[in-house]
Amino acid sequence: MTAVVEIFTDGACVPNPGPGGWGAVLRYGEHERELHGGEPSTTTNNRMELTATIRALDCLTRRSVVHLHTDSTYVRNGITRWLPRWQARGWRTAAGEPVKNDDLWRELDAAVRRHDVTWFWVKGHAGHPENERADRLAARGCEEAGGRASGKRPSRTR
Repeated sequence: MTAVVEIFTDGACVPNPGPGGWGAVLRYGEHERELHGGEPSTTTNNRMELTATIRALDCLTRRSVVHLHTDSTYVRNGITRWLPRWQARGWRTAAGEPVKNDDLWRELDAAVRRHDVTWFWVKGHAGHPENERADRLAARGCEEAGGRASGKRPSRTR
């Protein structure tokens, strides 16, 4: 049986738009790695959600079987349902508008093609241990980027 890399991701932005952060937890057998980062310039929570998945997949040095867990329906639906239609329409929505964040969608598409990825949605802030860890990492990235105001929780896409 092929070993599976489990990845849990989250993104945050305070205010939204504003500075943001992203976080990811990677697990392969007994090995774990935490990643986080931030964007001090104006960004959005959706961009941070996408960035978390891209950075996590980019860390894998060889083709892997991946179970990617996200609490972002935007990311999961985008990559599993909307992306092929956007590509077929020249990166336009059904309404003919340019796809938002197409630069990151293109990066994510390329990162996914390097692996065998199965996507899972998890409810955010529902006590899932790894999702909560990814949430804390995203908040840390947001704080380091200068975006987290005292006593405020970062905005997230659900």
